[in-house]
Amino acid sequence: MSNLRRIIWLASFPKSGNTWMRTLLAHYMMPAGKAPDINNLRQFTTGDVRRDFFDAAVGGSYRTTKAEEWIKVRPVAMRLIAASKPDHHFVKTHCAPVKLYGIDVIPPEVTAAAIYIMRNPFDLAPSFARHQSCDIDTAISRMTNPDMVMGTPEGIYEYLGRWDDHVQRWNSADGLPLYVIRYEDMLNNPAKVMRGLLQKFLKLPIDKPKLAKAIKANSFEALKKQEETLGFTEKPDGMQKFFAKGTSGVWKEDLTPEQVGRIREEFLPTLRRWYPDMLEETRAFAEAGKTNGDS
Repeated sequence: MSNLRRIIWLASFPKSGNTWMRTLLAHYMMPAGKAPDINNLRQFTTGDVRRDFFDAAVGGSYRTTKAEEWIKVRPVAMRLIAASKPDHHFVKTHCAPVKLYGIDVIPPEVTAAAIYIMRNPFDLAPSFARHQSCDIDTAISRMTNPDMVMGTPEGIYEYLGRWDDHVQRWNSADGLPLYVIRYEDMLNNPAKVMRGLLQKFLKLPIDKPKLAKAIKANSFEALKKQEETLGFTEKPDGMQKFFAKGTSGVWKEDLTPEQVGRIREEFLPTLRRWYPDMLEETRAFAEAGKTNGDS
């Protein structure tokens, strides 16, 4: 088979802005009027949990309850995904780039590059709780679990691990052309972030009017309205709304000082590297809770 290093991974921990990035890229890169709605994104991108590719990989109906069986089938399914288009194309993943049972979860032989979208863990925690249909303390426990895994009923797994390990592993993968985007920067200035991605990393010319139109069509409120009108097929079972808040700083309303302190303690080295702008405010918030509790 010819060179299959065609996949540009759109990688993130869940609820970090992956869907938003996919819709922005689709609206910018596809012909005018052809960009899909949120339920038809596979017209532009695909994902690494598509059952049809796993079915094809086993030559029948894929189903398992064992991660060891999944990881043996996954490289075959990823090769089929890579071969599904003749050139570079985007594939969504929430998996961390690790080896399981001696096999690469993100196979180098199909990988061309990666775009990594990260979100600060304070805002991520309440959003991840909604995604997991659990309380925030449980969500934080899952974010700090080195063995955290999600999966479909058929046994197509997504190995996440800890949030900080997920960030560090993607940012230290050997020989991987990588572009890193903070969700908060996208919220603050989506045009600047997208110009950097398109021009510097993807080497594409900038069409300013088209980019402005793509950003307007994919504001959080626009995506939220799409979900309300059309539903969202990627929404996990039990989750009421996929597009709930989508803003930065919601942790101040959603988290207790104890929860903020716990997240800081767990992830401090990674916060120092990627979110130094949040260190003082979150420290003060956590300390204020201790003071109020003692008074």
